[in-house]
Amino acid sequence: MIERLVRIMARLRDPVLGCEWDRAQTFASIAPYTIEEAYEVADACERGDMAELRDELGDLLLQVVFHSRMAEEAGDFALADVVTSISDKMERRHPHIFGDATEGGNHRWEQIKAEERAAKAASGALDGVAIGLPALLRAEKLQKRAARVGFDWPDASGPRAKIDEELAEVAGAETHAEREEEVGDLLFAVVNWARHLCVDAEAALRAANAKFERRFKAMEAADANFAERDLDAQERLWLAAKASERN
Repeated sequence: MIERLVRIMARLRDPVLGCEWDRAQTFASIAPYTIEEAYEVADACERGDMAELRDELGDLLLQVVFHSRMAEEAGDFALADVVTSISDKMERRHPHIFGDATEGGNHRWEQIKAEERAAKAASGALDGVAIGLPALLRAEKLQKRAARVGFDWPDASGPRAKIDEELAEVAGAETHAEREEEVGDLLFAVVNWARHLCVDAEAALRAANAKFERRFKAMEAADANFAERDLDAQERLWLAAKASERN
């Protein structure tokens, strides 16, 4: 079945018979779409919409085929090489399933990943954390990498105190550039605190976004003239939307 999709992409990229838009794309121009499709998969999962998930997984698969086709045209690799690479990696990282090892689990997985990074000449603990990750997720990954080599607070009280420190520095910033930097430090500290509380900051913020959107739409539905109301009236509608959810 996937061969059909591979043929479609080859036709779309054909220099003579292909689609003008598809032929013009590069790895850099397609990458944002790849990230967007991954988020749409996550959104379908969160909503439990299986029909939508099926379609979004197809869109994400198309991105893999698209990147692979461009790489094949450049003589670098093809889709079959991508499949072989991930298959080899999964077998290598699960020696207790596919090999002779008697122990496995997350500890062994992380150990094998560290060995793979070393084989790629990754010299620092933070090497290999993708720059293109969402900022909150990347912050958490950087902190986890640093923690592996001992650079971490012993408990949640450290990052919690750091938040108060960063709030004071935001308040004391005198220029826009300083405020921007200090707000970044504050967000980083919040992610660190969330990590120590075993809370996924990225997932927590997605949930908060969804909650805000849901309640805001409820306010608009409750009052057709919502946009014309003053802030006090809008606040009453907000409280009513919150109460309605709790009930």
